[in-house]
Amino acid sequence: MNKKIFLDPLIDNNPVSRQVLGICSALAVTVKLEQAIVMTLALTFVVTMSNVIISMLRKYIPSSIRIIVQLTVISTLVTLIDRTLMAYMYDVSKELSVFIALIVTNCIVMGRADAFAMQNKVKDSFLDGLGNGLGYGSMLILVAFFRELLGFGTLFDFRIISPQYNNGLMLLAPGAFIILGLIIWVQRSYTSYVEE
Repeated sequence: MNKKIFLDPLIDNNPVSRQVLGICSALAVTVKLEQAIVMTLALTFVVTMSNVIISMLRKYIPSSIRIIVQLTVISTLVTLIDRTLMAYMYDVSKELSVFIALIVTNCIVMGRADAFAMQNKVKDSFLDGLGNGLGYGSMLILVAFFRELLGFGTLFDFRIISPQYNNGLMLLAPGAFIILGLIIWVQRSYTSYVEE
């Protein structure tokens, strides 16, 4: 059971490719691998810790204010991440500033807190948060890998492909949509998922 909670969002029920959640940030922060990895770590931390905290408090949260409590927990965690990035990775913090702040409204984070953590034990909520964060992050990193490689010809700013072969489309939103669409197609073909 615990293994399924963790592994399910990585492939079979991925938040981006199956549930089509978090698409805006998946497209916006995937021009460079470094940004995608930092965003992955930030969102994974927030969704995992918010799940744990909400799960610990679930019996004490009145249903009439559960959304307010969840938003308060998530906002606090996002502020912690934002300030940490400002202190230790200022350049990346400037590039991701608005997207880190928007983790508060990310439907993956709110959805897991309300749909899973409010009904499950702390250990299961931790695994669910970790699995969903890494599932989301795996999509970000895959898209960023191809966008940086094909758009800039680099990976982590190391030249891989000659600049004459760079494709400017990969640096724009349509390039991100194309790559994400191809990844979703491959993932759904692999899992034999058909939209009902």
